[in-house]
Amino acid sequence: MRVQESYPVDVDAIRADFPILQRKVGGDISTPGEHDDDDTPLVYLDNAATSHTPEQVVDAIADYYHGYNSNVHRGIHHLSQEASVAYENAHDRVAEFIGASGGREEVVFTKNTTESMNLVAYAWGLDELGPGDSVVMTEMEHHASLVTWQQIAKKTGAEVRYIRVDDDGRLDMEHAKELIDDSTKMVSVVHVSNTLGTVNPVSELADMAHEVGAYAFVDGAQSVPTRPVDVEAIDADFFAFSGHKMCGPTGIGALYGKRDILDEMQPYLYGGEMIRSVTYEDSTWEDLPWKFEAGTPPIAQGVGFAAAVDYLDDIGMENVRAHEELLAEYAYDRLSEFDDIDIYGPPGDDRGGLVAFNLDSVHAHDLSSILNEQGVAIRAGDHCTQPLHDKLGVAASTRASFYIYNTRAEIDALVDGIDAARELFA
Repeated sequence: MRVQESYPVDVDAIRADFPILQRKVGGDISTPGEHDDDDTPLVYLDNAATSHTPEQVVDAIADYYHGYNSNVHRGIHHLSQEASVAYENAHDRVAEFIGASGGREEVVFTKNTTESMNLVAYAWGLDELGPGDSVVMTEMEHHASLVTWQQIAKKTGAEVRYIRVDDDGRLDMEHAKELIDDSTKMVSVVHVSNTLGTVNPVSELADMAHEVGAYAFVDGAQSVPTRPVDVEAIDADFFAFSGHKMCGPTGIGALYGKRDILDEMQPYLYGGEMIRSVTYEDSTWEDLPWKFEAGTPPIAQGVGFAAAVDYLDDIGMENVRAHEELLAEYAYDRLSEFDDIDIYGPPGDDRGGLVAFNLDSVHAHDLSSILNEQGVAIRAGDHCTQPLHDKLGVAASTRASFYIYNTRAEIDALVDGIDAARELFA
């Protein structure tokens, strides 16, 4: 059997859609885009930070700029109408992808997951939270969630509580039951940890929130790109994710919110596009989702976002998940062969498509630098989970993260690079 046949997806065909995967690295970085001095094949294992973008998505963005580039909603002319239809349809397409039956009215385009978090925190949190209220999060939250709710709590006098992470990297659900009580107004939890790889029981946590009359906000930055997601089956009140982690362009993300909640919320940003009428004394707001999209929106990015959704749907999200889980388990098993490597999070057969680890006596940044010399791109640092790293007792970790175009051979290249670092620091 060929190796290709053992993958859930046609990796060779997928890789052909990503020209960047064919390039070499290692030359002068002072002139980006010029690769004459590059001589080392690229092994890209930093997908939890940003995935690459297939030609189909790049072509969709180019078609917008070449064919109907114009501002949306206010123009009567033909190009503006075409752009408006494409931008509005992109909302519907993204809504369909995540199971939001309310369509565009329940999907707000933002810059990224972080802005989606801030939108809810400021537009809802400042009005609804006060002394005696609590926001419940987890110890594995990304800074996008943790810092945002932490600072909103300081402004409102609310309390922030954190569900414990156990020694296996999973949430202590008994502790969650203790923390989520009648004072809780928001439960904001990460779906898939970008450090531990833990897939959290977000539907169960949403049920616990609703039992006490609280809302549930799910950070789906690492889940929507890698597995089927149905926001209504989860029963999330809010759900946030980013386009650049799922084959889409940078500069665009989405906030799903239940329509009745979004209707009650006031805008987060003010200005053009989001108003219905203005006088010198007062203003009224546009319908959903436009009242939350002030100013000229990310039109080209929205077109690319929809194209990325189409691309992933063509592959099949069950296939994407199966491929990620296969690679995560393979990487976990390979790294587990060595006594001098500490791996964080659940076992390889029970995690999302990433593995964070440390090599004894080698700082994560040093290991990343050595791997870079061999063309292996990984992430080193605290991955925007500094409090979690403090809990783990490490300043930083090395993280390899996988996507639909990665292979076992690339994980083997990672292990070979670790061997080289081990010899260098012996």
